Amino acid sequence: MYHYMPKLLFIFTGAAVIFFVFSRCLAGVPDNLGLKNQLLSPCPRTPNCVSSQEKNSQHRIQPIIFEGSLELAKERLYRVINSMRGTRIITQEDVYWHVEFTTQLLRFIDDVELYFDESQSLIHVRSASRQGYWDLGVNRRRVETIRSRFEELTK
Repeated sequence: MYHYMPKLLFIFTGAAVIFFVFSRCLAGVPDNLGLKNQLLSPCPRTPNCVSSQEKNSQHRIQPIIFEGSLELAKERLYRVINSMRGTRIITQEDVYWHVEFTTQLLRFIDDVELYFDESQSLIHVRSASRQGYWDLGVNRRRVETIRSRFEELTK
């Protein structure tokens, strides 16, 4: 009887991993996305979200500053986003964009929202994991990568 235990443990572990991966992939689009009164949704309490409109330092990140016309800033940002892996632009309106970023290995989906504040020459950004608790800093690094590549295109 005991010689079956390692096999059962292996099967159970494999099934748990498969369930975890598929449950992450099947997560639906959050219902809190979008722009309301020129504000992106606040980050949840979990440490897997950053936003330039947050007051809490755990979630706060600087907006992207642009010079020149809004149209030129959008063109640059579009080039940056399309140069990154696993991106899919879902919504591309005048002042609001929603972009999905899908990780290669486990196919996790993160939502990036961009609000173009032309009067302040700012692009506010919110990047959040769809599921889970901690993202190992992925959303913060993603926004900093977007900012860095955007700034490179302005030189």
